[in-house]
Amino acid sequence: MYLAGQIHKFRVFDKNLVLDVNSGSIFEVDNITYDVLDYYNTLSNNDIIAKLKTKYSKLEIEEALKEIKAMETEGYLFSNLDTNAILDKLDTRQYVKALCFNVAHDCNLRCKYCFASKGDYHGKREIMSSEVGKKALEFLAENSGDMEDVEVDFFGGEPLLAMDTIREVISYARILKKTWGKRFHFTITTNAVLLDDETIEYLHENMDNIVLSLDGRKEVNDFIRVRADGSGSYDKIVPNIKRVVELREKDNKEYYVRGTFTKHNLDFAKDVFHIANLGIREISLEPVVGKEGDYLLEDKDLDTLWKQYDEIAKEYMNRKKTGKLPFKFYHFNIDIYNGPCVYKRVWACGAGRDYLAVTPSGDIYPCHQFVGQDEFLMGNVADGKLDQKIVDILKDTHVFAKEECSKCWARYFCSGGCNANNLLICGDMKKPYHITCELQKKRIEYAIYLNLFSSE
Repeated sequence: MYLAGQIHKFRVFDKNLVLDVNSGSIFEVDNITYDVLDYYNTLSNNDIIAKLKTKYSKLEIEEALKEIKAMETEGYLFSNLDTNAILDKLDTRQYVKALCFNVAHDCNLRCKYCFASKGDYHGKREIMSSEVGKKALEFLAENSGDMEDVEVDFFGGEPLLAMDTIREVISYARILKKTWGKRFHFTITTNAVLLDDETIEYLHENMDNIVLSLDGRKEVNDFIRVRADGSGSYDKIVPNIKRVVELREKDNKEYYVRGTFTKHNLDFAKDVFHIANLGIREISLEPVVGKEGDYLLEDKDLDTLWKQYDEIAKEYMNRKKTGKLPFKFYHFNIDIYNGPCVYKRVWACGAGRDYLAVTPSGDIYPCHQFVGQDEFLMGNVADGKLDQKIVDILKDTHVFAKEECSKCWARYFCSGGCNANNLLICGDMKKPYHITCELQKKRIEYAIYLNLFSSE
């Protein structure tokens, strides 16, 4: 496959920016160059001069055309890409780098937007036994090839309901480290309700990353993230979250607080600032995804939502400059200088190939969001074999295999979006969910800007 040169030009605040899609080069340009690029490669130089002669002089336009041509010749603009080598390498990649342990198909909350059917994944409520957990760990060690660093994500439901299993798995990992030469890196995602001093200390000591759930302001969080009796969770979880954050900050360990914004808090920038004002630096707020519900986002909400990213970017810069309760916003964490390798860029999370999920019964799925969908059941850790047909299906969901995505300027930043969400909303893993796309593209623009200018 051969991809012709493509650029994306956009404005953020007072800057005109141009991204060369295939090379990743980014430039700040003046107004003349910015306008000339609208017609470059589609009109002749004379026609471009005629189009813009009321705005700029002929000499100015000719100079801009000359500069653009030089950048094109040097491969900085409109660069082409032969994808064959990338696709060949993707075709041969066959190892498991990360395993999501769904240790609890049960939950103590009943969040209204929960994709996991309030924790049971449309099945029975159950907890992973330590025996299944150990077998899953062995599966990861056996299928990770010569990789020395592998990842285990404890997930649910609510994984703290399975603390005994978590402890057993982590202890067993120390044994496997000696026999397999693997370094196991652990992450846990929790709603923070069951955290107590002992559990917090254990997680802090043993987890490489801790993800804590909070949707923002009390009225926002408690409308959506409720207990079985309908009562809110904010007052219980915020003190717990703050204790974890204090420890992680002190010892410079990874964490972030993540939430979901919905139709009920389109002004979600206020929730980001609320979380930051709690002394929390690492923040993620994600758009809700689902098939039905009064909380779902609509096309008419996009203008309001885009403005939230504008407000977050401004406040991010202001707090960074003043040093007053600064924060990082997960979706602005794009590194334009040392970003992910090309394979990560075109294949995202690698669900079904190098990322898998295992249920309490040991069943294996492409990721936690496919759990419970029989057509994506790949095998079981008891025998350690994977259904190659499903592996091949997922292998063919890279960004170049998605028609809309292969033409989109943002393809190397979003990698075609989440396959599970695409399937849920659009009925096709290769067809991206357009609302998520529009939000993704807007925050990528702000992220690029902040990479370049947030220190000014």
